[in-house]
Amino acid sequence: MAAKKKSKGILSQLSFNFDKFKLDARVPKLLGFLFLLFAFYLFIAFSSYLFTWEADQDRVLQFSWGLLLQSDVEMSNWLGRLGAIFSNIFFFWGFGLPSYILVFMMSVIGLAFIKEEPLVKYRLTLWYSFLLLIFLSVLFEFTFQRSTFPWGGAFGEGVSSWLISFIGTIGTITLLLFFVLVGVVWAFNPNFSELTPGGFWSDLKYFLANITNPKALKRAKAKPPVAALPDPSSAVGLRPKSDVSKRNFNTGAASGEPKSDGLSLEVEQDTPATEEAKPAEKTPQQLALELRERIKNKKANALTPGDAELEIAEPTPEETSLEEKSPVPVPVDIKNPFDQPDMVIQHENTHSEPYDPTLELSSYEHPVLALLYDYADQKVEIDRAELEANKDQIIETLLNYKIEIIKIKATIGPTVTLYEIVPAPGVRISKIKNLEDDIALSLAALGIRIIAPIPGKGTIGIEVPNKAKQVVSLKETLISDKFKRAKMDLPIAFGKTISNEVFVADLAKMPHLLIAGATGQGKSVGINVILISLLYKKHPSQIKFVMIDPKKVELFPYSKIASHFLAYLPGLDEPIVTDTTKVVHTLNSLLIEMDQRYSNLKKAKSRNITEYNEKFVSRRLNPNNGHAFMPFIVLVIDEFADLIMTAGKEIEMPISRLAQLSRAVGIHLVIATQRPSVNIITGTIKANFPARIAYRVTAKVDSRTILDAGGADQLIGRGDMLLSFGSDLIRLQCAFVDTPEVEKVIDFIADQPGYPEPFFLPEFHGDDDGKGGKNSVSVNDLDAKFTDAARLVVQNQHGSTSMIQRRLKLGYNRAGRIMDQLESFGIVGPADGSKPREVLMYDEVELERFLESM
Repeated sequence: MAAKKKSKGILSQLSFNFDKFKLDARVPKLLGFLFLLFAFYLFIAFSSYLFTWEADQDRVLQFSWGLLLQSDVEMSNWLGRLGAIFSNIFFFWGFGLPSYILVFMMSVIGLAFIKEEPLVKYRLTLWYSFLLLIFLSVLFEFTFQRSTFPWGGAFGEGVSSWLISFIGTIGTITLLLFFVLVGVVWAFNPNFSELTPGGFWSDLKYFLANITNPKALKRAKAKPPVAALPDPSSAVGLRPKSDVSKRNFNTGAASGEPKSDGLSLEVEQDTPATEEAKPAEKTPQQLALELRERIKNKKANALTPGDAELEIAEPTPEETSLEEKSPVPVPVDIKNPFDQPDMVIQHENTHSEPYDPTLELSSYEHPVLALLYDYADQKVEIDRAELEANKDQIIETLLNYKIEIIKIKATIGPTVTLYEIVPAPGVRISKIKNLEDDIALSLAALGIRIIAPIPGKGTIGIEVPNKAKQVVSLKETLISDKFKRAKMDLPIAFGKTISNEVFVADLAKMPHLLIAGATGQGKSVGINVILISLLYKKHPSQIKFVMIDPKKVELFPYSKIASHFLAYLPGLDEPIVTDTTKVVHTLNSLLIEMDQRYSNLKKAKSRNITEYNEKFVSRRLNPNNGHAFMPFIVLVIDEFADLIMTAGKEIEMPISRLAQLSRAVGIHLVIATQRPSVNIITGTIKANFPARIAYRVTAKVDSRTILDAGGADQLIGRGDMLLSFGSDLIRLQCAFVDTPEVEKVIDFIADQPGYPEPFFLPEFHGDDDGKGGKNSVSVNDLDAKFTDAARLVVQNQHGSTSMIQRRLKLGYNRAGRIMDQLESFGIVGPADGSKPREVLMYDEVELERFLESM
């Protein structure tokens, strides 16, 4: 018995040591080096086989295990008998020349072991390599079936012979070409909608000519630029200036003319005298006189084939000449062609080409999805046992309180599972609602949320966080059909719902968005999701961003695309606004922009930006009268609380005005803050932000401040959010996009040509621009004690509010106002914390002279 116990103890000790050896971090590294060694060995053997296969084939085909031990048998392979046997097994009896793919697969596995990364991360690479190995083996053997070299090995020969006997040679060729097409479509996802019969071969030649250039290859689908004059009215990325009359409307290239490469060129009046082929051009005045003569003679509808159709607009001295090739409409039954200032006059039977706002940047390419990470390796399967355990625990907890349920159903989401229960008749909903903490205790889970009842359903919902949470990647949401086929003005792929469906919303319908939540719960990621979604969907001519970042570190990467997508005040050093004074100027500038857009809408008799742009695209609005294509403007403010604390009403007033009025003219606001208190998110702001997003907060009162309802304090964090839109309250898992992904997308856009001039907002001059001068405070508004206070400060060469209060026996508020007036008239300097103000006048004589001049 003692011997048996001793032997069992030894075995258990050995077993323990073996388990410890398996858990040792050195084991996978050694295993990885073993895979790399074997891969390198096979690579040398295969490479030698290409040159020595004929000399060794007779010996290795008579293979036996004794052949390895026969030292008198010599092989020509560089790695001797073992190398010859291995290479013959893989080449002749295996897959032929594609056996090199096995070397690659072994290298990938070895590197994964060495880096201590899970093989699941490389499963797609290994799976595609294996499919390519099989396909190339069959393809090579079918192509070189009469060759003595084993191009496809025994596997390729067997499959190829079976296919030829089954579907014939032509059928096999068709099948192989089909698989090639499937591989190309799956790998590159070409856009066949842009394929035209006439331009296919030119596109192919351009691709082949630039295939060695990485930068050109990135834009291989774009047609080669052709030097031609673009549509002068296509400068939608620029602010319409006072010299807009210099540009001709409706002078785009005709159908036979090449398109522009995106550079905006202006035609000068002085033309070279050597251009004899160009006919003499007429001034607009001469064209108008000729047109009136045609109308008088009733010959306006009988134009000769050589006559060009012309647009009549108000001539100016700087007007450039009209091109003869432009099919511009002719007015018919009007007495004076200048009677319609806003509408472009059109001929009854003439249809001009629609205006293309993307023409100036026609070579612009939207970012590709390959720039984003997949996170497919982090997907987890929900354990069925976990669902059953939670269900039983919920039922048991309710039964403890004598609450019976008829039915229970689970809906699995990426991070939360929704259990829908149908209570027995006679059970009060409030009774279940009050058991929220008890159910959370029984499930040992954080963030239990009860929805009693679920709107539109006769059930009660209990949301329980999953133990294994899934990462919802932004790429996964952008690749979905909901986002790709979204017929929205400003589509945003927020993430996934609790039923694991992609959620896409239109910012233009919200029309403004308020984001709030505690620090580190996902606000910055949510802002990046909004911005990247719009960058993937919209052209630079269709949308502009105004970015305000008091923290100075969140939005700065977007400054690289200032010439593409950003809008800001002229003269700013950085396109991302960080200074509080510049923030006030920017918001007031947006108010000016809003008023200008409303004026254009009024002249165009349009109710909103969509109707206005439709009229402009159909060329029913004349840019010579101040009209221009209006891009959407999205104002993004990160950390709104800091602005309210530093500027207060100066920030709140323009924000409120923009939120109230800017929707119709395409200006939308996205505001984020981590302090959802009532003094930050005031009632005026909340009333104009019907769409709000709440990430996890620490208190119920904060949740009610944001959403006017509870629930945000029961979220689990890390992108878990509630979206309140109208009367709906939707729980979402926000998509995740990392900073390197954002930088890749921004760099992709920044590498492309942008507009020659960014989109400048209207200039704004605030009242504080003249601070320190006499004009900032009226002399009539001065305090009665102003003169006494000035003399007191200059005599003592000490400027402080407390001294004025003490010596002149005034209240603190009145003394503070007098000190501000002294600063306004340049008697004292600005405040410097708790230090006394600097006195700028050194003697009483200078002060008296100054007071007399007032």
